[in-house]
Amino acid sequence: MNYNTKIRYDFVKNRNKFFTFSIALTVAGILSLILFSLNFGVDFKAGTSMDISTGKTVTQQQAKEVLAGLGYEDITPTVGGNGNERISVRFDEVLDAQQSTAVMNAMKENFGEDTSAEVNVVSPELAQEMGIKTIWAILIASLGIMIYVMIRFEWRFALAANISILYDSFVVVAVFSIFRLQVDLPFIAAVLTTLGYSINDKIVIFDRIRENLRFAKIKNEEQLSELVNASIWQTMARNLYTVLTVVIVAGCILLLGSESIRLFSLALIVGLVSGAYSTVCIASPLWLILKRFGKEKPKAVEAKPAP
Repeated sequence: MNYNTKIRYDFVKNRNKFFTFSIALTVAGILSLILFSLNFGVDFKAGTSMDISTGKTVTQQQAKEVLAGLGYEDITPTVGGNGNERISVRFDEVLDAQQSTAVMNAMKENFGEDTSAEVNVVSPELAQEMGIKTIWAILIASLGIMIYVMIRFEWRFALAANISILYDSFVVVAVFSIFRLQVDLPFIAAVLTTLGYSINDKIVIFDRIRENLRFAKIKNEEQLSELVNASIWQTMARNLYTVLTVVIVAGCILLLGSESIRLFSLALIVGLVSGAYSTVCIASPLWLILKRFGKEKPKAVEAKPAP
């Protein structure tokens, strides 16, 4: 069967290049996690967050000067809302009632008596519990996806897909670790969203591979490689359109959205790009390798004694 792929880039033939790049990125991420860990936000470490409503326009510099007057010189507040009337402050320590009251009194003194605040405190025990639950959420989601793909297709597809989506999740974690970006609950939502979009792209290609296998007469590994590469190109436009649509929206949120969701959109963009890459360059070639090693060897035919 002629798939007309000779003039197109052969992803399967060049799979070792992609595997080497992916392994190098994974090693860099592991080293960054070992040396620097993650820059956890208040959601995953003990601390206090205050969302303050002033009822009037406030600049970030004004809010920062108020906090500096209380001794919190290293804290940079976030200003947003309609007319920049809301201030979000994250403290790396658990404030007691007296400290919280002092912050509120200073805000009221500078921005008016109508200033109000919502105070959220995360204890060390709660932060540890949330971190453990986050790990379990990612593992359970990955396991559920693997079981679904195994039922829908076969174990080789499931294993290749699961390795790829875990790689996508790790890439997001590695990027945030290397560039010291803050990790909070929206970040976890972005990672879980990445899993969903990533497996969707892989299912599309795997379904095309399975469909092509039904009508192809594969005699050797070269023909199977050609089939996989053809399946990638046959679904390329569909996968690119899907990813680009979401990336454009996430990019607009990153550039035009509020400060509180910018890291979420950035994590989503990184995950989507990684998912598109792993679908083409990792998952499909990895299935081919598993298929090659999973072939049953022909049984030796016993010689019958001559009559």
